[in-house]
Amino acid sequence: MPLKSKPHMAREHWTRFTRATFHTGRWVLLAGLSMAGFYSQALNTTEQKWIAAVTATYGERAGQRVNTWRENIDFFKLLEENEKLEGINDFFNQLYFVDDIDLWGQKDYWATPLEFLGSNAGDCEDFTIAKYFSLIELGVSDSKLRLVYVKAIELNQFHMVLAYYKTPSSEPLILDNINPKIMKASKRPDLLPIYSFNGKNLWLMKSANANGQLAGDSSRLSLWNDLRSREKTLKLNKPIINYDE
Repeated sequence: MPLKSKPHMAREHWTRFTRATFHTGRWVLLAGLSMAGFYSQALNTTEQKWIAAVTATYGERAGQRVNTWRENIDFFKLLEENEKLEGINDFFNQLYFVDDIDLWGQKDYWATPLEFLGSNAGDCEDFTIAKYFSLIELGVSDSKLRLVYVKAIELNQFHMVLAYYKTPSSEPLILDNINPKIMKASKRPDLLPIYSFNGKNLWLMKSANANGQLAGDSSRLSLWNDLRSREKTLKLNKPIINYDE
């Protein structure tokens, strides 16, 4: 019987899988023990195009990362929303955390998810953006998600995380690549929010627990506009360092 008719089996398998695979942080295990062994679905034409483009630009290992991402996206669709958060957070946190100036030769560059997976590395914005788009694809409402630009107090540097609001009045959960554990915002006093945005709106933030003051559309952010433009045209830039070597 197809797995889609047995979501409880998927959740049980997911729990075992995360303990055995994601927490190793090894791509070789993730690819070798892919969800496809338990649940698989043929790649659609768009996904095949993505994999071909990434492989041509970054190499075979990069194409395999995108393939594994797509397999996991299919599997995660069977899970509860909190499990989707955990799966996506753990999945992308396996990539290398590298400053834009070192990876792209630019002070600030927001990579598309395909560029991020292709490069096998990225800055905090790239982790956050990839998680955001993946969760949107998994059916999480855009109204529940915000990309939050913060000051990481202990590191004394600017940083970006993804906030998830179960309801409009809920305290958000924070998905981060520096601290990989998903935690409530009140448990992250090391983060000082500055502004947040999603696919539609932009907010000025005064505290991690507040919704913030609406400041217009997210289209006011030039880096966001540039990212969306590259995403639509499947433009893939190459980093100046190869993290697959």
